[in-house]
Amino acid sequence: MVTLIEAASNIQEFERGSLTNRISTIENILQNAGKAACTSLFQTLGISPSLLDAALVLKRAAGQVNVLIHAAGILLLLPHILEGDEVIQSLSLGAGNTGKSFDLETNHRVAEFKFINWKGGPESIRQNQLFKDFYLLAEYDTLKKRCVYVVGTEYPLKFLHGGRSLSSVMSRNNKLWTDFKNRYGEKFSVVSEYYEYRKSLVHLIDITKTILQFQSVTEIDNEEALSSETIEI
Repeated sequence: MVTLIEAASNIQEFERGSLTNRISTIENILQNAGKAACTSLFQTLGISPSLLDAALVLKRAAGQVNVLIHAAGILLLLPHILEGDEVIQSLSLGAGNTGKSFDLETNHRVAEFKFINWKGGPESIRQNQLFKDFYLLAEYDTLKKRCVYVVGTEYPLKFLHGGRSLSSVMSRNNKLWTDFKNRYGEKFSVVSEYYEYRKSLVHLIDITKTILQFQSVTEIDNEEALSSETIEI
């Protein structure tokens, strides 16, 4: 099995400083090349099964990065958000369905953490996730403080104040949509209507003021968004 260090070294050697430029060069070299030429050129160009192995190793590792960001982000925030007499009752550091209602529950609060770098464009999946967390917190039967910790509040608030239809937001979550319809029927049709109704219950808190690493990532992403419309996380 190729190690992460070996995989990274192989890819770094192949890309020679810029993967985009390297691919462009190879495209030009292989123009009009036939079978025999490809076979001979691949060796000098560094194209081999081991290159694909290296890429697959890094891809598998990258799949765990978001889990690590989620866990590390919550852990680093805990000393800053917990009050003097506050104790953790339930903690969910992993991604996906962990069987726990929220990322964090203490004797004082229930909370969700969304470490999403918003771009400001069409971001339906991010919006859907945010609304789900907001809704579940807003409807939770508790007297505790309810919090959603986010990377910057500008774009989340823009969405929550916006006119996207609730049926669209919950179209991929039948369970959530059914629960919402059972509670409210036709009372609300767009996100802003429900948000105005429940906004006093849920605190939207910017974590970039506490964890500076997230502030730096947001600034980089914003700069990239200005120069490219195709960048994705």
